[in-house]
Amino acid sequence: MDKVSEKWMACYRQVREKTDFRPKVAIVLGSGLGDYASQIQVEQELPYGQIEGFPVSTVPGHDGKFLFGYLDGIPVVCMKGRVHYYEGYDVTDVVLPVRVMKLLGAGILLLTNAAGGVNPSFQAGDLMLIKDHVSLFVPNPLIGPNPESLGVRFPDMSAVYDGKLQDKIRQAATEQGIDLKEGVYTQLTGPSFETPAEIRLLRQLGSDAVGMSTVVEAIAANHMGMRVCGISCISNLAAGMTKRPLSHEEVQLAADLAAPRFTRLVTESVKKFV
Repeated sequence: MDKVSEKWMACYRQVREKTDFRPKVAIVLGSGLGDYASQIQVEQELPYGQIEGFPVSTVPGHDGKFLFGYLDGIPVVCMKGRVHYYEGYDVTDVVLPVRVMKLLGAGILLLTNAAGGVNPSFQAGDLMLIKDHVSLFVPNPLIGPNPESLGVRFPDMSAVYDGKLQDKIRQAATEQGIDLKEGVYTQLTGPSFETPAEIRLLRQLGSDAVGMSTVVEAIAANHMGMRVCGISCISNLAAGMTKRPLSHEEVQLAADLAAPRFTRLVTESVKKFV
């Protein structure tokens, strides 16, 4: 086993020593969306810092811990805070938490994030169903030795975001009266926000939203056979689309305003997943 795989397995074994909880659904909470964790009947918390070798969140709004518990009776593991490539971690460490959650038993992964709106019809506070993605300048997390026990060397990426899960999210949005946008999400490295010229390029590439996470996690999860879906909270219109400068505080504020709709959408979606 190569060193990267050994690290995943070592972290998994440490988590398993601390809990025998077996989740069905894994949820990753993005910037400003951490309060959603209050919806979960938490059975156990596990800070990332208590797992030797595990990457630790350093970004405001990311508490950095696993929550194990139940969402309307469904066993879930929730990442209250993720790690990002721009924090200085190797991309294999960025996706390590997703690998661990799959090894713990989660077969479904719901990714969330706060994203800049590239589509001119979007506005801050919108929720967007991720239908597909584009990765730019971020290393592919599958580079290096391939552990055949986890997935094939060249995984198909034609349907990363599970169509049936998308339909369930659409149904939940309709039932809750939520105007759900749909589109393509692009991950760049960050931590700087994009320039107006980069946003014009992304628009030409067919991107609807842009951020600094999610895609590499989706790639790793797809590689391991997880069913993946994703929701973006449009926290601001991207650079050049308004006259205001961008800030992380604006991202968190918009996420706070969208929180009630986000909470209802995620909860009702997960109830339909299993």
